[in-house]
Amino acid sequence: MERSISLDSILMLEKAKTTGVNTAWDRYEAQLPQCGFGETGLCCRHCLQGPCRIDPFGATGPKFGICGANADVIVARGLARSIAGGTASHSAHAKHLAHTLLKFSRGQAPDYAIKDEAKFFAVLDRVGIERDGKSTAELAGELAKLALDEFSEREEAPVWLETTVTPGRMATFEKLGLVPDGLDAGVADVMHRTTNGVDADAINILLGGIKCAIGDYTGMYLATDLSDILFGTPTPVMAQANLGTLKENAVNVAVHGHNPVLSEVIVAQAELMREEAVAAGAAEGINLVGICCTGLEVMMRHGIPTATNSLSQELAVLTGALDAAVVDYQCIMPSLPFVDGYHTEIITTMPIAKITGATHVEFKEEQASEKAREILTLAIEAFKKRDPDKVDIPPVVNDALAGLSAEAIVKVLALVNPEDPLQPLIDNIVNGNIRGVCLFAGCNDVKVTQDKMFVELVKGLAAENVLILCTGCAAGSFARHGLLTSAATEKYAGPGLKAVLTALGQAAGLGGPLPMALHTGSCVDNTRAASVATALANKLGVDVSQLPVIATAPEAAMEKAVSIGTWAVAMGLPTHVGVVPPVTGSPLVVKTLTETAKDLLGGYFIVEPDPKAAVARMVEALDERRAGLGL
Repeated sequence: MERSISLDSILMLEKAKTTGVNTAWDRYEAQLPQCGFGETGLCCRHCLQGPCRIDPFGATGPKFGICGANADVIVARGLARSIAGGTASHSAHAKHLAHTLLKFSRGQAPDYAIKDEAKFFAVLDRVGIERDGKSTAELAGELAKLALDEFSEREEAPVWLETTVTPGRMATFEKLGLVPDGLDAGVADVMHRTTNGVDADAINILLGGIKCAIGDYTGMYLATDLSDILFGTPTPVMAQANLGTLKENAVNVAVHGHNPVLSEVIVAQAELMREEAVAAGAAEGINLVGICCTGLEVMMRHGIPTATNSLSQELAVLTGALDAAVVDYQCIMPSLPFVDGYHTEIITTMPIAKITGATHVEFKEEQASEKAREILTLAIEAFKKRDPDKVDIPPVVNDALAGLSAEAIVKVLALVNPEDPLQPLIDNIVNGNIRGVCLFAGCNDVKVTQDKMFVELVKGLAAENVLILCTGCAAGSFARHGLLTSAATEKYAGPGLKAVLTALGQAAGLGGPLPMALHTGSCVDNTRAASVATALANKLGVDVSQLPVIATAPEAAMEKAVSIGTWAVAMGLPTHVGVVPPVTGSPLVVKTLTETAKDLLGGYFIVEPDPKAAVARMVEALDERRAGLGL
């Protein structure tokens, strides 16, 4: 099986093979053939009587689990628990940011500040907090407490949901009983109802999962708002990507995970500790790079290069030049400390995310700078242990334009029409220059060739004049393949899309077109794209479910991708996945997700592993929406 189409990954995988280093791909192949019951979702271990498994062929094997649950119930329970896992991850990220803002308001986090006052005031106004006569600290405290209240069980709808979706979406959610009672409450509800002896109706279980996923949307929107307030709303910035961004004559430190609370302070302290690195022999000081979504956070705010993503994180260690990987939480491989023969210091920082074999430096906002310096000192000490004979940095570097937040996109559009920034986008959708809009999200999955689906889909859709917004590992993938550049637009975009992006790029002073894929943030920032869709729908007086807007997670791997995909469907978007999820053991669940959901919510799942076929089906979905609007 072809493992990757990324040249730097290919080079490091060859090195891994010759040096006997075990990687995620090796561990995957050692698992083959994977359990067929698990792949179809037909195994259950939610009580101590199991594990139970249902015959996927309906022949002579078991048709019920020990408790009497059938295939539909078992598959629905498993899917709902995946949604709950993803929601718990994103909402914990949001909760962490809310606590940081609360500590700032109390003067307990001196290294943090309100970096974007305009966003701060805009969010305060949107969520209904009165500003008159209150200090910044008082307002920050009120906002933090309101944010934390979103997690508790409540009678009214979450504020971050009700104030960010169309009236039509809220009406649909209310009609179907899908308004979350609270973010933590939604996760607890799914875990309860999927416990043995509770919910045994597959459709009701799926509705509970969708309700939980709408809570995931709420938490993600909240997280993005608070990140922008504390660290600044991203604006366009040129950066670089690939493992070639590591430097032979620098202390190379990767920030890895998903939360910018620590990495922002690392960025500030790295420059202050430059002379200490130089004194240790690193002539170029400290070189920060990113891995996964923490990397994308610092990329879009500071231009820090992104080295690689979650699937290929071990390959950064294999370069022999990575002196430290500083991790927070989510998508971090437990294997990192055990990549044999290398000096890299793996430093965990969060109490819920320790790894055997790693060095733990517990991060606290009250001592942020102090902890960041302690971490960077460990990196400098590790640099002194580097073996020059093992340094092998792939000569692969690509440019990437990042930082196109929703606010940044609107500002670019305002250069064309200051009085009505959204009108140029609407005009070009109406005249067909832009056939529709697609959000690319999700992970890399070891089951498919790394980045192949991402790259083939984005090229195929751009050729069909589809405007691309991307986040997370999708954005990282496009960066590593040189697709976040004007040159990529010139080469791959269809004539209508190219004309629009060229006009916008010229207006923005780029001297060429905007990239054909607009980097809108990390995976928690998927609501940036949703906010653009909601603004368009509100301006047109329609629901999001009527717009020619779709989503895709072509190489989805994590529970977080499951929860994101589910709320995308709930928001009314046709949502493509390129990896078959573990639901095929239940025809009822498959039909509900791919057909019935369309009637209830407007959105539905499109499962298609073949890139060319996927492009055709996604374009067909856009054209159906265009026809519905009379376009």
